[in-house]
Amino acid sequence: MDFSTSLGSPDFDSGWSKTEKVNGGNLFHRAIDGFRRDPNRMISAKGVIGADGKVFDAEAAAHATADSPLSRKLKGRHLQMIAIGGSIGTGLFVGSGKALSNGGPASLLIAFSLVGIMLYCTVHALGEMAVAFPVAGSFSAYSTRFLDPAWGFAMGWNYAMQWLVVLPLEVVAASITIDYWDSYISNAAWVAIFLVVIVSINLFGVKGYGEAEFVFAIIKVVAVIGFIILGIILNIGGGPDGSYIGGKYWYDPGAFNHGFKGLCTVFVTAAFAFTGTELVGLAAAETANPRKSLPTAVKQVFWRICLFYIVSLILIGLLVPYTDKRLIGASHSSSHASPFVIAISNAGIQGLDSVMNVVIMIAVLSVGNSSIYGSSRTLAALAEQKQAPKMFAYIDKRGRPLVAIVFASVFGLLAFLAASPAQDTAFTWMLALSGLSTIFTWGSICLAHIRFRQAWKLQGRTLDELAFRSQPGVLGSYIGFVFNVLVLIAQFWTGFAPVDYQDNTPLENTTNFFQAYLAAPIVLAFYIPYKLYYKTPFMKLQDMDLQTGMRELNLVELLAEERAEQANWPKWKKAYKFLC
Repeated sequence: MDFSTSLGSPDFDSGWSKTEKVNGGNLFHRAIDGFRRDPNRMISAKGVIGADGKVFDAEAAAHATADSPLSRKLKGRHLQMIAIGGSIGTGLFVGSGKALSNGGPASLLIAFSLVGIMLYCTVHALGEMAVAFPVAGSFSAYSTRFLDPAWGFAMGWNYAMQWLVVLPLEVVAASITIDYWDSYISNAAWVAIFLVVIVSINLFGVKGYGEAEFVFAIIKVVAVIGFIILGIILNIGGGPDGSYIGGKYWYDPGAFNHGFKGLCTVFVTAAFAFTGTELVGLAAAETANPRKSLPTAVKQVFWRICLFYIVSLILIGLLVPYTDKRLIGASHSSSHASPFVIAISNAGIQGLDSVMNVVIMIAVLSVGNSSIYGSSRTLAALAEQKQAPKMFAYIDKRGRPLVAIVFASVFGLLAFLAASPAQDTAFTWMLALSGLSTIFTWGSICLAHIRFRQAWKLQGRTLDELAFRSQPGVLGSYIGFVFNVLVLIAQFWTGFAPVDYQDNTPLENTTNFFQAYLAAPIVLAFYIPYKLYYKTPFMKLQDMDLQTGMRELNLVELLAEERAEQANWPKWKKAYKFLC
């Protein structure tokens, strides 16, 4: 069975007779039965993308794809909202405050714009491969197939670990947002409530995840658009006090803070702020028609970067000076330090800051929701290929990787450390574990796309055979890869010698460096032993499998018909479809 056919959430009524549906049946027994393993459901057939770099018989894999009884529940609207709102979270709402404090408004704008270019190239590369091969655990699968199986193993565990530690971090962050209203209820109680909500959503399967993210994304998008409109009004003197702000904060205290090192610090923060954008590729395996819906979702990334990040951050730089002392407390979780909340508070608008704080809480819960989805699907895919404990490959009759979901949920219990004295230490190191993970994932996507295109050409394929082509092409993947390497270099420098390193002790500087760069040695710790033990080869272009995982066997004919139809579109429609 092919990767791409197996993660789709099946019909929830599968296995229930019409009589049971009419009469109600025994709800308890039906619920219990839904958790039992379905022997026909697997993330991937053994050997499709194996640990030894070999692949299953392409014809057999293609038949398994075509004949799969599994349905796929994610629709185009789900993918589009995951793409638009997927990475709108604490990185934008809270992390941008720390970035503004470290680098100033000009550094904020430059760094987020450059990282936006990098992400635009990366997501298009991912989109091209995900439309061609909508397989589960896509990032590790592409690294395994087009780079090196050992690197695919390292990337799979890197990505799973990233989301496993993000869950408790985000649950605690959500509970801390409640402190904005001086709540007397223990944070542990809120941790329990939020954890139950997130786990419950994921137990509804991929449809539950998709619908929840659809709602969360709409709320976040409306909030950002509303803030942009409000920010423009406040800047030109439409606030309660009627004072014109304009660009005065770019002159006093200034456009830059801490010079070039401040810019590099913001560069790193900006990269982390976009974490989660790649989930649209992971969700492709559970999409009804990725060839139709994924290109639209990928193209919208450009508009999300321009509108939601660049425009809103320009306004933040105009409305909040980087010397504001509240920004100094900007952390992963403190909504008090959010420049969005600070801008509204400075304007003296009563109650609206609380509304923005609610949005921040929803954004944090959205990331927590995605963390269970991302980690469980990646663990299940690894387990089927014997790269993770076999129990994670357990798929129940409703198409959920149940053991992997439970494991990720149990990891969330670490959030109760919020009530312990070791809270700060524990969460600092958990954040360090996930810090650089996304950079390795994005860099691997770009490099895999470069190798994929080289193999595609060598094996006599033409670009017309691709259902979706990356708009920046291979050049964009080179740009994306170089930018990812530059982020790693910037993180190394700012971790080794942060802006205030003269004021720290040698021990504090050493600790800061490992907290900033911990993910790198962990990736190597997964890669090197696996490489030496299994002696996996670097994949040669002529040996790369470019067939297994494709859903439509008559793709060339389908594309020819669609392109003939598109040739007759009016110019406005062609332009719209190119952009969106």
